[in-house]
Amino acid sequence: MLHTLVAPARHSEDIRKSRFLAQAAPVETPQQALAFVQAVSDAGATHNCWAYRIGQEYRFNDDGEPGGTAGRPILQAIEGQGIDRVAVVVTRWYGGIKLGAGGLARAYGGTAAECLRLAARTPIVAMVQLGLCCDFAELARIKARLKELGAELEQEQFEADGARLQWRLPEQQLEEAKLRIVDISRGRSEGYLVD
Repeated sequence: MLHTLVAPARHSEDIRKSRFLAQAAPVETPQQALAFVQAVSDAGATHNCWAYRIGQEYRFNDDGEPGGTAGRPILQAIEGQGIDRVAVVVTRWYGGIKLGAGGLARAYGGTAAECLRLAARTPIVAMVQLGLCCDFAELARIKARLKELGAELEQEQFEADGARLQWRLPEQQLEEAKLRIVDISRGRSEGYLVD
């Protein structure tokens, strides 16, 4: 099961006189990831290397370090920790001692991995949208029974013959929610997936 971060996290290390600061944050879109990179990058630092992964989308940047020695190891740290929907920036202040390609990869990847290892995580739960129409008499009971399943009401529209509702709920609760709707309405209403 993949996880994401509960909140932004930080971790710093000093490696052969260079200071490395990893900063990670949960993100939902590539635009949020790039905004996070922009927000935490330090213009006074030697390098601000970064990576993000959101589902199948990912990007990384070495910010002037030799190719493959910074951004890719940060991405590998994200993948190795089983984390998704996250952006990580590792900022380096050069201390005067060259680390070599292997040393850079270990420093960037290791600092990112430790930051993610120490961060508070939460499982990523796949969500779906469920729509339904019901009579006014069943409305309160349907609302209460779907909330028991972790459903959140997103839209509610009243019409002459009843209410039209749209819910967001964990995908694993979808079948149970449909059964509850049919049971409460005695077969007059059914839930349907909203695209």
